[in-house]
Amino acid sequence: MTVPQQPPRRTAPSPSDLPPGTVPPGLVGPPGGAISPPPPAPPPPAAGGYADVGGVSVGELVGNVTRDLSTLMRQELALARAELKAEAGKTGKAAGALGAAGVAGLLAVLFLSICVWWALGHLIGNGWSALVVAAIWGIVAAVLYANGRRQLRAVQPTPERTVDTLKNVPDALTGEAGGPR
Repeated sequence: MTVPQQPPRRTAPSPSDLPPGTVPPGLVGPPGGAISPPPPAPPPPAAGGYADVGGVSVGELVGNVTRDLSTLMRQELALARAELKAEAGKTGKAAGALGAAGVAGLLAVLFLSICVWWALGHLIGNGWSALVVAAIWGIVAAVLYANGRRQLRAVQPTPERTVDTLKNVPDALTGEAGGPR
């Protein structure tokens, strides 16, 4: 029995091989002269596809699902790790810029305080003017401390929404409706 020979496969010539003004095969040239590519071909079926599973055991199907779920979780964790690494780099740069701005602000406040101390020194003497500037900064520090302490007391250290959703994960895996426990 002989197998019929198929004609050799032809490849399309590259645009540089064609004479000027010639439209390569597969491209449509409208009357205006602009060349556009042909419409895209439909995507091929998925690698796994939807094959008939009639002859496959339940254990093998469960194993496949478990393996695929494990692969999916590993890929999601790798993606999250990569995203967090990129964001950490951005955060580090931003924190460095904010730290430098803080140092510059501190120096500005220091020299402004020295300027106020010196200016007041001409009016009430250097000793008293230093005491006035120190008292002003003491009042500012007390107000900032009270405000920060009040805000710190409002912080909830436990991520309550995350804890609630994590409590529902076992129910979701078994197919039961989750709810408050």
